[in-house]
Amino acid sequence: MMMNMMMIYLVMFYIGNFIFISQRKHLLIVLLSLEFIILSIFFFFLIILSLFDYNMYMLMVFLVFSVCEGALGLSILVSMIRTYGNDYFNSYSLL
Repeated sequence: MMMNMMMIYLVMFYIGNFIFISQRKHLLIVLLSLEFIILSIFFFFLIILSLFDYNMYMLMVFLVFSVCEGALGLSILVSMIRTYGNDYFNSYSLL
């Protein structure tokens, strides 16, 4: 049972990384893939902490930081859409 959960974690993590690497045109897709990677890491922490029968306080701290990261990413997305009108990375001048 634990091996199946670890395989699910690895598949989730690799799919999230593949989407992050291959879809770099839109900021929204990049943010969604990062949230998917965070979700897979949360699932991994849940498996490990329940396997060793530890307290789940670390998961709460991890959730707080992941929510803050998501809110920061959405605020950057809204700011970029208000400034440039879209979320394409190719239309921004980075210089």
